[in-house]
Amino acid sequence: MNALTLQTYQLTKRFGAFTALEGVSLEVRPGTVHALLGENGAGKSTLVKAVVGYHKPTSGSVLVDGRELQIDSPTVARDLGIGMVYQHFTVVPGMTVAENLLLARGHLPAVIDWKTARRELDAFMQTTPFKLDLDVTPVQLSAGEKQKLEILKQLFLKPRLLILDEPTSVLTPQEADEVLGALRERAHSGACSVLMITHKFREVEQHADDVSVLRHGRLVETGRVAETNSVRLAAAMIGETKISAALERSVQAERGAVRLAIQGLDVRGDRGEMAVQKLDLDVRAGEIVGVAGVSGNGQRELMQSLVGQRRREGGSVQVAGREFHATRAENRELKVRSLPEEPLANACVGNLSVAANMGLRDFDAAPQAAAGWVRWGALASRARAWIAEYGVKTQGEGAAIRTLSGGNVQRAVLARELAGEPELLLVSNPVFGLDFAAVAEIHGRLMAARNRGAAVLLVSEDLDELLKLADRIVVISEGRIVHEVSAADANRQALGAYMGGHGHHHHDAPQPSAAVAEAA
Repeated sequence: MNALTLQTYQLTKRFGAFTALEGVSLEVRPGTVHALLGENGAGKSTLVKAVVGYHKPTSGSVLVDGRELQIDSPTVARDLGIGMVYQHFTVVPGMTVAENLLLARGHLPAVIDWKTARRELDAFMQTTPFKLDLDVTPVQLSAGEKQKLEILKQLFLKPRLLILDEPTSVLTPQEADEVLGALRERAHSGACSVLMITHKFREVEQHADDVSVLRHGRLVETGRVAETNSVRLAAAMIGETKISAALERSVQAERGAVRLAIQGLDVRGDRGEMAVQKLDLDVRAGEIVGVAGVSGNGQRELMQSLVGQRRREGGSVQVAGREFHATRAENRELKVRSLPEEPLANACVGNLSVAANMGLRDFDAAPQAAAGWVRWGALASRARAWIAEYGVKTQGEGAAIRTLSGGNVQRAVLARELAGEPELLLVSNPVFGLDFAAVAEIHGRLMAARNRGAAVLLVSEDLDELLKLADRIVVISEGRIVHEVSAADANRQALGAYMGGHGHHHHDAPQPSAAVAEAA
């Protein structure tokens, strides 16, 4: 048995006056998969970074196989057999998969004997849970394959403990199950222990043996997965048992008029490639159309072309039957609003106050303006009302918006965009990185807009979010819509297959969802 036991004892880490971790005592049993849950800022990353030698603990200790060790740097961690896969890719783009794998070792001879190395790598690939071509470079890999390369790099070092930071955020459901299933088998065979940070309960329930929950830097729950459930884990994460009521979806007698009509849309990506190709899509009043897809399949370019951040190469976009170019005047007249991802970067001016950001849509219209002058008092009092209504945590409406946390920036933008009953909402990953309370609230407000008759186009990389909110789901793959299904008939496995680009050219074949659902 090669797997190691990892323990932290009363681990505490302070950054100045801020305590990121307080007295955390955790045990990862050898040969198990241990899931680490917690909201953003709960201390998950700080904890694993203390284990791999990036952070020196303020107090407390890290024990490997019962011995207290000073892990001063990632190199020390690596020599102990601790490997870490980060959320952000660390592969070298210009090198082949083979070169990237060898580079992971860190201790390389001046001249590599490629014949021997190649034999070793080929033999290693025979033992791996997923295969990659050793001769391709990361530029030719999808985001999901890059993530697999990150994991292979660590497995190549034969770690005794593998730490993963949200390893499945760029994978389809199938790939996620394949990757986590393979790592679980490896752990259960005694080859290594696995500690994974995740925010998906499904992954915890299906692949983890033990689970620990951090909240505000403290360990609030730890134990066997078999002895807990997602309701209890969610309550531990948020610290209150009340999770907001289920979304009320009002039933519409008949679908409304087409509010957004996209025909034959072509959009180029940053490298000049066609990121969106001949895309057709309608969204009607009173429905949420969800766009599912693995990151990097044209979603970003599609949304940017709709909100006026990116040129359209061809095709037409109509709103309420009129050609639409996303000018301020059109947005105002046709009541089009948007919630882009990373709202601070895309929907705000960081140094301006919360009040000014809340007024970006209409600071030059009555009653916020009169005779060509902005009425700051009116802007400020409206901002105060919105701050109260949307629960925006800020030092006041005069604070620069960049001083707010992600969830509060999103609430502030939401207040502005939902004001005045918009008729078309263009929404991208609206709850990315937000905590439970914010997620529930934002989902509730999107559903309320739909129930009121707004048309909502919702792009999300989280399939669970789409299954919960959408009336219809379309799958985008390589810039094209490859599948469409009503949410009531949607099936996670079928959607995953289309997301992964399988089932492309079968437009005329019967849709598998019904058949799969029957089989299930």
